[in-house]
Amino acid sequence: MAINYNEKTQEFHLYNGEISYVFTILKNNQLGQLYFGKRIRHRESFSHMLQLRGCVLAPHTFKDDLNFSLEVIKQEYPAYGTGDYRSPAYQLTMENGSRITNYEYKSHEIYKGKKELQGLPATYGEKSDVTTLSIRMFDDQIHSDMIISYHIFEEHPVITRDVKFVNKGSEKLVIERAMSTSMDFYDSDFEMVQLDGAWSRERHVNKRKLQNGIQSVGSRRGGSSASHNPFIALKREETTENQGEVYGFSLVYSGNFLAQAEVDDYDVTRVLLGIHPFEFEWTLLEGQSFQTPEAVMVYSDKGLNGMSQAFHNLFKEHLIRGYWKDKVRPVLINNWEATYFDFTEDSILEIAEKSKDLGIKLFVLDDGWFGKRNNDHTSLGDWHVDYTKLPNGIEGIAQKITDKGLRFGLWFEPEMINEISDLYKEHEDWIIGDPGRKRTYGRNQFVLDFSNKDVVDYLFEKMSDILKSSNISYIKWDMNRNITEAFSAKLPANRQKEFFHRYILGVYDLYDRLNAAFPYILFESCASGGARFDPGMLYYAPQTWTSDDTDAVERLKIQYGTSMVYPLSSIGSHVSAIPNHQVSRETPLKMRADVAYFGTFGYELDVTKLTPEEEHIVSEQIKFFKKNRELIQQGNFYRLENSEDGRYSWMVISKDQKTAILASYKVWATPNPPLKKVLLQGLNSELNYHCEQRGLNFYGDELMHFGFLNEVEFTGLLQDNFEGEYNPGTDKGDFSSYVYTFEAK
Repeated sequence: MAINYNEKTQEFHLYNGEISYVFTILKNNQLGQLYFGKRIRHRESFSHMLQLRGCVLAPHTFKDDLNFSLEVIKQEYPAYGTGDYRSPAYQLTMENGSRITNYEYKSHEIYKGKKELQGLPATYGEKSDVTTLSIRMFDDQIHSDMIISYHIFEEHPVITRDVKFVNKGSEKLVIERAMSTSMDFYDSDFEMVQLDGAWSRERHVNKRKLQNGIQSVGSRRGGSSASHNPFIALKREETTENQGEVYGFSLVYSGNFLAQAEVDDYDVTRVLLGIHPFEFEWTLLEGQSFQTPEAVMVYSDKGLNGMSQAFHNLFKEHLIRGYWKDKVRPVLINNWEATYFDFTEDSILEIAEKSKDLGIKLFVLDDGWFGKRNNDHTSLGDWHVDYTKLPNGIEGIAQKITDKGLRFGLWFEPEMINEISDLYKEHEDWIIGDPGRKRTYGRNQFVLDFSNKDVVDYLFEKMSDILKSSNISYIKWDMNRNITEAFSAKLPANRQKEFFHRYILGVYDLYDRLNAAFPYILFESCASGGARFDPGMLYYAPQTWTSDDTDAVERLKIQYGTSMVYPLSSIGSHVSAIPNHQVSRETPLKMRADVAYFGTFGYELDVTKLTPEEEHIVSEQIKFFKKNRELIQQGNFYRLENSEDGRYSWMVISKDQKTAILASYKVWATPNPPLKKVLLQGLNSELNYHCEQRGLNFYGDELMHFGFLNEVEFTGLLQDNFEGEYNPGTDKGDFSSYVYTFEAK
């Protein structure tokens, strides 16, 4: 891992064992991009990579140099209004109305380690893990610094970037756009990969070939959203899961974002990633600064799996933090789909007792324990226990459950308020919205103004009182509606466009304070399922409820897409009751567990209603997961198959390549199908692996190159009057799944 600066050629080369990132100080004293990709050898000069070529009508920076045109030069952090007609990375407005800036290189600093981003989540690392390059750009007319920081990690094919603006002058500056990263590619021969969806069908994988013009995804909802994830990738058309080039971009942020690819007249592709400019401004007075979120850029020449593993490893090692960072997660049960709002202390204790007998270790009490919360119309904001349901309070129920040998967890939705609540009567002014206009309803609730510090302080006190008084090991933090009528009664008129960013800073502040006060609590973030599944949340909560949709078939698509960026240890996954509460589909208990294994694993059903046979199955499922959860949550994950006919397969393998688990799923049965096999990945070619379920041994090379034969599918029964042998198959019907373990001998 190194960052080299050639003072003579004014070139920077950031590299480790896998990647190189090269850029230069241009003739105009700004920064030009040269290369990002597979590691190349360091050399005295990379100046041959900079090709200057003007056009007879292109604007040029210098009077006598038609070749130096920002319209065609690839840049590190391009500005608005000085000859580059593409989308800029940033834009400022001065007091005289001008939006033209000229930040020029002044100095740089290279140091081991990585500084925290104040008030924002970000990756972290020790001096041995990461090296930082900070470049100071200065506009001497407005007396403003722009600090562009780059971070390269020793063990990961990753560059992270962030930008800080500092106003050192007496004139007010207004930031209208501040992307976290910009990247110009030499061509547009890419497919753009994005993760799209909606409530209960989050993060489905979509791909489209880049075209001239702008193609983008983003959110203007106040959260990163279920519609689009703050991630895009550019892959070559021939790139597969396991081979070929791909560049991945992810934003460590949970608010409004923009991820954009723009193809210009000269076939250059510009990627921008950062806070969405829509409804965004930030005013800087003298001495004030603004920090952008961190952007993560990954390069892989090992296909989409290589990109995903880079994100997984970075997030597990350098983003997720705290007590639960490297610990296996307890198998939990959540009472929501078992009881909804209709429960008593006795019914909860009955579920907990049965759960303990089955091997479950964490009981989570979901919505309905506070205020007069018998439906979703009331009591959000009133964080005091409902003694009609829980006569001994949270403290009492928590103690009774922990006395059984279980951990106890609790549900909160701190960002929300119901119109029917004591808090609404006392502080209607704490609700987001223009007081003179009607407010839009969503799930019968409004959103509290987290840009207001009084709101955050109040909620910290209320939540802390409950957490301090009870033996609580886990918090599920929910957020069940997006922001409309974005207006804060606390902010002045000229600061209203700061609201969305200030809101998410308030959310981070509450998370940070609770993490500090209760470091041993396991937080799981949730937003109507997976509507805020992003790297920013993982900094505070090491796992996220992936989707409210727990149907095994839908979860195949959702978890497949989620794994593009996020590690299995962050994916909240439960076995729920049938018919499924989101799509009313009935799938076997086996398939539901076989899908849910590949995440944090738990149950969301009424275990007191299981048959003796189902109890045995559940008990065996829990034993299997406990035996293999360290491998699942800490190993390398590979997506192997995702076919149009509803076949999925994936696997996880230990870092030492000695243990692996393969899962294969079939959604729909087909008549008289061909034999099928799956090629495993990541094994050691020389090792001999024993498959417990087949009772056979296989060498790693044959599993990867010949493959592993799937179960023989059902081909139909012959009539009684037919003579001869037949094989009816072992894999019968729809919704089948198989999980195999491999151990090197």
